[in-house]
Amino acid sequence: MMDPLSQNRLHQTRRQFLGSAGTGLGTAALAGLLANDGWAAGAGPSTQARFGGLDALPHFAPKAKHVIYLFQNGAPTHVDLFDWKPRLKELHSTAVPNSYIGDRRFSTMTGEADGKLLLAPIEPFAQHGQSGAWVSELMPYTAKIADELCFVKGMHTEQVNHAPAINFILSGGEQPGRPTLGAWLTYGLGNETDELPAYVVMTSITKGTSCGQIFYDFYWGSGFLPSRFQGVKFRGSGDPVLYVSNPDGMSRQVRRDWLDDIARVNELKLQEYGDPEIATRIAQYEMSFKMQSSVPELADLSNETESTLEMYGPDVKEPGTFAHNCLIARRLIERGTRCVQLMHAGWDQHNSLTTELYDQCRVTDRASAALVLDLKQRGLLDDTLVVWGGEFGRTPFLQGDFSNRPRWGRDHHPYAFTSWMAGGGVKPGISYGETDDLGMNVVKDHVHVHDFQATIMHLMGIDHERLTYKYQGRQFRLTDVHGHVVKGILA
Repeated sequence: MMDPLSQNRLHQTRRQFLGSAGTGLGTAALAGLLANDGWAAGAGPSTQARFGGLDALPHFAPKAKHVIYLFQNGAPTHVDLFDWKPRLKELHSTAVPNSYIGDRRFSTMTGEADGKLLLAPIEPFAQHGQSGAWVSELMPYTAKIADELCFVKGMHTEQVNHAPAINFILSGGEQPGRPTLGAWLTYGLGNETDELPAYVVMTSITKGTSCGQIFYDFYWGSGFLPSRFQGVKFRGSGDPVLYVSNPDGMSRQVRRDWLDDIARVNELKLQEYGDPEIATRIAQYEMSFKMQSSVPELADLSNETESTLEMYGPDVKEPGTFAHNCLIARRLIERGTRCVQLMHAGWDQHNSLTTELYDQCRVTDRASAALVLDLKQRGLLDDTLVVWGGEFGRTPFLQGDFSNRPRWGRDHHPYAFTSWMAGGGVKPGISYGETDDLGMNVVKDHVHVHDFQATIMHLMGIDHERLTYKYQGRQFRLTDVHGHVVKGILA
């Protein structure tokens, strides 16, 4: 009679065999989870506890420990906000010179750019601060903090449509399926707390806008990294996270016992199959339990001073608004969250430049500036990198009919756009990069999307060429096979 163990091996499917072969890895993963999935104070140069991350990181002393990315979905118009071009005013309503166009490809809404009429900035610009930065009157609060900002005016990308361009700047790939910046940072660096997620995302949109963009989940996805590194999306109404409160009749101790029993079952499956998604499930259940205490405290603004609330503006007390999200972002990084990604839609002004652009600036300008000032006065700006910008710019020429000013617009423009950065090791009070006299093309100090990504990673203490993950036989990284650190903006 055959030995039962041998018989069992013969009856195993290929999937069962391969799953069992990973038991050692699963045990190692479980051990890591039981040790809070990371290391604490004393394991590195900092005395700050760290949960998760790779032992070899940071590669060098970081300038920034946290990132707040104020992502403006839909592409703000650089020539109307930050890139002052007096020649656009001089040539207003005349055709774009062919020498500026060349073989440039535009969106299908523009088609061929030949013969398109140039459009002057819709509001005046002025210089501000000791740096003399040019800022439109549409952004009065940002203008007041010009000396805190580094305007990156040489930005350019390769995509002419929104979803691929947003995905490209956030994940380094045009198609969904690659890890986003926040996922890479939390995979490499872990978190400073185990009470809140390492990577949090919040979305908002200007009320009444007709040009909102869709918030796809892959904009904060983990791609081929284990799914515990994906962004945790906080809701804009009710509890920030669903089921953060226990149902009626269930005490916290009952919930704790219930989760412990589930964890034991999952641990058995993890040991049997070594599936990293089971490890994710264990970690996420534990995080959810801790968030039942940490999230209500995070969302409670009663201890914020009236002067702080006033600084962010009248929308700050309304969950789901950009102003409210900016304040929550500050509270998150105070409590140790590594990366906060705020996404505000409504910048897609194809035919609403003279109407809805004003609303966009009103809703975002004050809160963005307040966040920078709030971080600075609390001593947090030095090690927090704040990034503001969209996926591309907008054309210096008109989209629409010159005789119908209420319907003026600008189309997508990947060849030049402006972002700004503050804090976290960036030189304040400078403008880096330059476009031609029409804001059409970058002519000095080009900054490709991959360069921008490499620079953010560098400020966080990461060599972008060394943080990789093997997938389908290839070592992948955020910057693909490109990218150079923009040393000219480093403090």
